[in-house]
Parts: sequence; C-alpha cells; structure tokens
Amino acid sequence: MGILDFIRKISVQKAVYWAPGALTSEGGITYSAAAEISCRWDDTIEVVRASNGKEIVCKAKILTVTDLLEQGYLYRGTLESLSTAQKANPRLVQTAHEIQRVDRTYLIKSATKYVQTVYL
Repeated sequence: MGILDFIRKISVQKAVYWAPGALTSEGGITYSAAAEISCRWDDTIEVVRASNGKEIVCKAKILTVTDLLEQGYLYRGTLESLSTAQKANPRLVQTAHEIQRVDRTYLIKSATKYVQTVYL
C-alpha cells in the first residue's frame, strides 16, 4: 500500500471546503461553491508560523490528498448538514474556520504527488 492509499484509508472524516476566489470591490474575498471532501481531522491546539511569518495558534490540523488553499474555509461536517445560504457563504457557518497554512509533503521520487497538512 502506498502513502496516498494509506492517507485515503485514514481519511474517514467529512469536511466542507470553500476555495477562496476573487477580491470584492470592498476588499473582501468571494468563495467558490462548497465541496465535500474526505480528510483526517485532528482537533489540536498548535502554534505554527503562517506563510507571512507570524506565529498563530491553530485550532485543528487536517491531513488530506485534496488540494486546499490558504484563505479558504473548512467546516467539519457534510454538505447535507448546511443550509443553502451556508453553502454559498462559509462565514455564515459558525464552526467553519479559515485555512491559515497549507504544507505539502511530496512523495519520495515524485514531483507532482503530495499530501497536504492544513492548519486552521
């Protein structure tokens, strides 16, 4: 069993992801349609450095093979559990959190396949 197969096997939690989109005229960010993903979600408090170099306290660490982006949002749960308005706007979901940092660990002998560790 390869590492990607292993990560897929342990990714038993469901999460909803909103990718960051374009900037609005007010300086905010739009978000893509909500998408359900599989992941390994660990609720943990951890101090890490964000991509801007500042120390941040993260609420959770997620392991996934799905491409996720900083400034996107994640919610532990299913699409089915969200209202139509919440599916369109992650800021309406009280327990959705902004992605603060994304690390990629590339597979040995691969320049294209990786596992992501995401910090909220």
